[in-house]
Order: sequence, then structure tokens, then C-alpha cells
Amino acid sequence: MTLWLARHALPLVESGVCYGALDVAADGPATQAAAKKLAAAVPLGCAVASSPLQRCELLTLTLCALRPDLTPQFDPRLREMDFGGWEGQHWDAIGQSAVEAWTADFAGYRPGGGESVRGFMQRVAAAWDAVGTQPTLWITHAGVARACSLLATGIRSLDRADQWPQAAPGFGEWLTFEPAIPAQMPPDRPRC
Repeated sequence: MTLWLARHALPLVESGVCYGALDVAADGPATQAAAKKLAAAVPLGCAVASSPLQRCELLTLTLCALRPDLTPQFDPRLREMDFGGWEGQHWDAIGQSAVEAWTADFAGYRPGGGESVRGFMQRVAAAWDAVGTQPTLWITHAGVARACSLLATGIRSLDRADQWPQAAPGFGEWLTFEPAIPAQMPPDRPRC
């Protein structure tokens, strides 16, 4: 089984603004281009789940218009992390001391009163654990992709900010995971 994680196209938000759970739109032409690439790559019979935030919803609906064999479901577990009162603010306005407080208690701190990394990881892990055996596409966000890169290695929680992966798919790009399928035990042999 392959799990595809596609990131939404370029969001229409000013550079340097915190926009985790902020429901911002995505660039239309960039979304169309990403949908065309995904439509050519995703296999028939693929399950599709998407974050309900509009930047993901647009990519999902554009892809499904190109590929009518795909039927999307919208799953709030695939939303980006919620930064509470930090949402929509420039990182400079949030301030270094607030960011340092977060990194000092990376797992438990709730940035802007929003969601902790621990809570975010638990939410994404619940979706990860629910993936079945058919090929699946998630249309989601960089934070979810980073969380999945940890889940794929068996890491379900972390304590330090330096443990958080930096790599994520670019806007409109994707990565795949090939979860290991447990080896089947040979059937019992008849006993003589």
C-alpha cells in the first residue's frame, strides 16, 4: 500500500505570516498545475482524503474534476497545526521570546493558545492508523507531512524542537510512504 501526501499549492498569504490553521486560499493556476501532475501520477482505485481548509479543498476538487474516478472525503485530522492567536500575525510580531517559550516546551506548549505539538501528533497519528490497505492520497499541509515522516519511522512523540523534521514537500508537490506490511506466517502444517 502506498500513502501519497500532497501539499496544497502556493497559499495567497503575505510572506512571513503565521498561517497554520488560518483558512487562506491558494493560487488558482498553481493549483491547476499541481492537480494535473497528481492526476497523471495517482493510481486508479486510490482513496482520497483532504484537509478541509480551502487551500487543500481547491486542489482536491480540481484533481477530482480531472479524475472522476476519485471520490474525496474531507478529514479535519489532516488540517495544519493550529497556532491560535498567532494565526495571521507576522512571525516578527509574535516575537522571539514567544517562539523560545515554545521551543523550551516543544511537545506541550500551545502556541498562541492553539494546539500543542503533542496534540497535533496525536491527531495526525489517528488518521495514519486509520489508513487501510488500498493506495491512499492525502491532500494536506507541510506540518502533516513532517508528522507523517516521524510516524513512518515509529516516532509518535518528541520532546525537543530539534527533533522536528525540516524537510517537507514543496507547494503542489508530494511524497510517498510505503508502510511495511507484516510478513505472513506460514499456515500450520498437518501434524503426523
